[in-house]
Amino acid sequence: MDWRVWAIRGAVTVPENTEASMREAVTELLDELEVRNQLDPTHIISATFSVTRDLDAVFPAAIARQRPRWDGVPLLDVQHMHVAGSLPRCIRLLIHVQLPVAHGTVHHIYLRGAKDLRPDLSVSSLPGVYLRHSLPIPWGKGKGLNPCLSPAVELCLRESSIPMEVLPNGAC
Repeated sequence: MDWRVWAIRGAVTVPENTEASMREAVTELLDELEVRNQLDPTHIISATFSVTRDLDAVFPAAIARQRPRWDGVPLLDVQHMHVAGSLPRCIRLLIHVQLPVAHGTVHHIYLRGAKDLRPDLSVSSLPGVYLRHSLPIPWGKGKGLNPCLSPAVELCLRESSIPMEVLPNGAC
């Protein structure tokens, strides 16, 4: 089997500089990263977290290290360069993984307010609902989840100014 090194990006924002808020956001980001990329933590080469200067309640790497099978992953935390007017309270991630070439593609994960950093790559923050922007980006067939949307989700989709489609996979 042939293997390839992939770099996967992601980011998430937190509502406040507390350990609880940061833990929730990092957990959400890493859960989404593992699910969307069918990632086995033993294939992770290394991960670097960067945080904006307004976040200092806890190290994101310390949160990641507590996850099952992440204790052997080389992790690093750094402070993201500050640029006036940039997105506040943001945790970014760059992770290198080794996956079979047959894996095909990787999915970069941008959640919450970080969706504005890369709207062409962001996924819905609603559990179990994945949205694809109508932009030319490589999405694999059948990568979405449940197509059965609640009326509230359907309303959000209809009122969105960005054209999107739900990626179906499976039945209701």
